[in-house]
Amino acid sequence: MKDRVSQIQANESWQKNLAVLIEHQRLRSFPAVLEQFLSTLCFFDTILLLTYKESLRPILVHPSDPEEQSDTLRQYIKHAYVLDPLFHTIKDGQSSGIVRLVEIMPDSFKSTEYYQTCYQNFGLVDEINMLIRIDEKVTFAITLGRKASLDSISRSELNALQEFYPVISALVRQFWLAQSGEFLQYGRSDGPMKRALRTFASGVLTQREREITDLILRGFSSQAIADHLKISVGTVKVHRKNIHTRLNTSTQAEIFTQFIAHLNSLEDHH
Repeated sequence: MKDRVSQIQANESWQKNLAVLIEHQRLRSFPAVLEQFLSTLCFFDTILLLTYKESLRPILVHPSDPEEQSDTLRQYIKHAYVLDPLFHTIKDGQSSGIVRLVEIMPDSFKSTEYYQTCYQNFGLVDEINMLIRIDEKVTFAITLGRKASLDSISRSELNALQEFYPVISALVRQFWLAQSGEFLQYGRSDGPMKRALRTFASGVLTQREREITDLILRGFSSQAIADHLKISVGTVKVHRKNIHTRLNTSTQAEIFTQFIAHLNSLEDHH
């Protein structure tokens, strides 16, 4: 891998590539040119550019061609993102820097229904996110995905991304200043998501049980929930038992199904 990286850097003149990127910074073509530039720093199979704002549905900036958007990506944007580690990392206040999924995912993430029915279908072995803060509310994310054909990202590739991060951030901000209107005009359905986690099973579960249900769906184990909420594992287990009794479920998958149905019903009423 090291040889491949030095080979990329030797073959390409990064100054020339950067100049092209600067030329395009305020144009609609910027995302495609950015993809090209990033491919000289790091290997990836998939790239997504998204903006996140509070609890709202993310806006997909690239790829903009529906032909290049998988069903999994559409499912993610429509509602599954509310269970995604990246969404929660941004929502909890980290809005700049480079983060890998493996560093931010809850301990039982891979056993969640969200992972099994949605995320896994992206087929990634590593996900690297460059987070760029646009303003107090908006974070721009560049998500680079690697499939099984490639190993996890190498140290030299991460270093290259870190090195160019300040420049890429500045250019992305310029691009968003110039072009955000183009994306924002499609509007966002913000009502449903704001209410979704707050109102799921609100007539049935207590506030604390809803909090725990959210953490279960996102992939926290009983131990991790206990640590997070500063309560004992025994208490978490009692809550889990009560949640299943009240929702008439026996597995996390069944809770997930109810949660998605709840989201969809909110969207329909909006």
